[in-house]
Amino acid sequence: MNVFGGGGGRYLEMTNGGTAVFVDVLMLAVSALAHEPWDFRFAALLTLQDQNMMGRGVVGFGLAELDWGDTPQERAAAKDFLLRVLDLALSRHRWEELTYEPPRAEGYLRTYRAMVEEFDPATARAGTGVLPGPRDAAMASCVRHRVLDALPFWEACVFCTAGV
Repeated sequence: MNVFGGGGGRYLEMTNGGTAVFVDVLMLAVSALAHEPWDFRFAALLTLQDQNMMGRGVVGFGLAELDWGDTPQERAAAKDFLLRVLDLALSRHRWEELTYEPPRAEGYLRTYRAMVEEFDPATARAGTGVLPGPRDAAMASCVRHRVLDALPFWEACVFCTAGV
């Protein structure tokens, strides 16, 4: 099982298939909205949840492990970005391009959105190294799938590694 932690002991635990769907729909949304350095760092973190590259059942991260920024304004902007990503994913942004029907994705997204909404980034333990640094941000795009890819970690997006 893959675990994505929130605050106050809340977490979203998903099967390998559920995690793959969760990452796919988030990558579609994050790729459309990323504009600031933190956004691209978060996109890189999502690429590192690719079980085709990292292994089954070993991905996930906690919101408290992320570096949300140094100032209240930076933390608020990062949280707002993540909420906008989740809202765009919940609107089924580009889901028609998926090669499968994601029946549980909406429930996962709603649960995770509630966790992000409740989370206070000021309580995070920055410096854990979970969020890739600025030099490791996902800045390149997969031309075929029109999403951010995993460079500098590997030359493929989550859809390429799945054989789509």
